[in-house]
Amino acid sequence: MRLTMDDARAIEAEIPNLRRYARALTGTTEAADDLVQDSLERAIERFDQFRTGTNLRAWLFTIVHNMRCDQHRRLVRRPMEIPIDDAPQHASTRASQADALHLADFRRAFSRLSEPHREVLALVGLEGLDYQRAASILGVEVGTVKSRVFRARENLRRELVMLDQPVPRAMWRAAA
Repeated sequence: MRLTMDDARAIEAEIPNLRRYARALTGTTEAADDLVQDSLERAIERFDQFRTGTNLRAWLFTIVHNMRCDQHRRLVRRPMEIPIDDAPQHASTRASQADALHLADFRRAFSRLSEPHREVLALVGLEGLDYQRAASILGVEVGTVKSRVFRARENLRRELVMLDQPVPRAMWRAAA
């Protein structure tokens, strides 16, 4: 199956969702953009493998997930080296606004979660996917997704409490 203009537009419409998911997985905008670009290249290159009538977003998220897994395996085998000259010379100044500090604490707590927990929270919490679709993207059972969401929220809540930060009300309701 060839990529048509309508297919290209549909893929383009998913880019913000893919960037948000990739950002949650990688932790940085630059790494997320690289991951999305690599994933889009793979999706376009292998568009003949997409089955018409299935969910394009889920297919694209699966590609992003698989590309991230590939990247992670490569990093474990060969960690990234940073030349000493490229290391930051100054500590950055923290924002003075309370909201910015809370957000920074949340990001820090989120980054401490295991990769499977970050993935599942990004899909279910950030992207709003149902458990079934998230399970399909991650290649696991629905029960595994539910369990990971519960544990991820508990770990995130524990981290925020340790940082003496208020836990968003939505987290308390969602896990109850």
